[in-house]
Amino acid sequence: MRKKIYIAAYHQSKFGKLMGMMVPEILKNAVTETCGVVKADPAVVDVAAVGATCNISLNEQGLLGGLVAMVPGLAAKPIESVENACASGGQAIISVIHKLLVGDGEVGLALGCEKMRDAEGKMDGKLIGKVLGFFSHPDDRPGKVYIFPHLFAEVMDVYMKQWGVSERDLAHISYLEYANAKYNPYAQMQKVQITLDEATAIGERNRYVVEGLPMKTYDCSQITDGYAGLLLATEEGLARLGVARRDCVEIAGYAQATDPLLKAGRDVLHPAGANRAMSRAYEMAGLKPADVNVAEVHDCFTVMGAIGTEVIGKAVPGKGAAYWVEGKAAPGGECGINTSGGLIAKGHPIGATGVAMVGWCAWQLLGKAPAELQVKNAKAAATFNIGGPICASVCTVLKRA
Repeated sequence: MRKKIYIAAYHQSKFGKLMGMMVPEILKNAVTETCGVVKADPAVVDVAAVGATCNISLNEQGLLGGLVAMVPGLAAKPIESVENACASGGQAIISVIHKLLVGDGEVGLALGCEKMRDAEGKMDGKLIGKVLGFFSHPDDRPGKVYIFPHLFAEVMDVYMKQWGVSERDLAHISYLEYANAKYNPYAQMQKVQITLDEATAIGERNRYVVEGLPMKTYDCSQITDGYAGLLLATEEGLARLGVARRDCVEIAGYAQATDPLLKAGRDVLHPAGANRAMSRAYEMAGLKPADVNVAEVHDCFTVMGAIGTEVIGKAVPGKGAAYWVEGKAAPGGECGINTSGGLIAKGHPIGATGVAMVGWCAWQLLGKAPAELQVKNAKAAATFNIGGPICASVCTVLKRA
C-alpha cells in the first residue's frame, strides 16, 4: 500500500515582476519562505526537486539543484531540477512524491520558479516567443513568429467550429478570472479589471494575436516572474515537522502522461494523455469528478480553460465554455475553477505554475483563501497542469487530511 503524501506547507511570491531578484536569490527565498510557513529549518528536508523552463535560455543559469543545495542544511541531499515545459512545476511535485514513496526520505520540497523579465521588470516579447517555441516540435514552427499563441489559436479555431462556441463564450473565462484576481493579493493582474464587453471586443488593449484566427490579447496568459514551494511529507515526516495532520491536505491522487509532441495528427479536443492522467488521479484518490468542488486548470489561453474544465470532468466535450457562461465555475458556483485568477490573471511563471495550482487548491481546502474567493464547504480539489501543445499533462486530486 502506498504511503499517504501530505502538503504540510505552501508558499508563493507575488506573481508579476521580481525586478532585480535573480535565480540564486529566488531559489533561496523559495526554500526558506516555504519552510518558514511551519517554522521548519530547511535541514529537515530530505529530498527536493525544482521545476523551471527558461532558466538557461533567459537567465543563463543551469543546475538549479546546486543553487538549492546552497541553502544551509541542504548540501549533499538528493536534489534535482526537472523540465517538462509548462508542466515543470507539476512534474517537480510528482518527482518529490516518488522520492518519498521509494524511501529516500520523509520530508520533501517541490519548488517552481521562472524569471522572465529583466531587473527593470521589462520583457523581450520576441525573445520569449522564440525560447518558448523550443518546447514545440520543429515541424510545428514554420510560419509562426509567436509559436504557442499561434498553435493555441489554431486549437481555439477548431474548438469554436467543432462545438459552435463563440468568442464571447470563451471571453467569459478571462472576464471571470480577472474578477477573481482582484481579490488575490498574489495575482499579477490584481489591479486590472475588465468587463465582458472589453474581453470580447477589439480595442487598443485587445487585438487579434494571429491574423485570420480568433484569439485576442485577453485570451492569453501573462509573462510572469514568480516562485512557489510545497513542503510535502509522509505521516512520519509530519511528526518530524511538528505539523498536525488535521492542518494538512492529502495529495490523494496524482498521475502524469505525455502525448506525442507534434500537434498534427492528434485530437487536441479530446487530449488522450490529459484524460488518462486525470482518470488515474481520480481512481487513485477513490473520488469522482462530482466529488470535487475546487479546481485549478491550465488556462494558458481561454480555450484551455474550456478544455481543462472538460478534462477534470466538470463538462462533457464541447461544453467547457458553457460551464463558465452559466456561472458554475465561479467561487460560489458548482465548482470554483481558477478562483486564483488562473494563468490569465494570476500570472504564468512557467516553472512555478503547476506548484501554484496545487498550493492554491490546498489553501481552498483549508479555508485559507481570501474570503471573496473562498469556496464554501470545499471538500476535494482537482488540478490539471499541461506542457507544450497539450503534450505533457500532470493531474492531481486533493482532499482534506
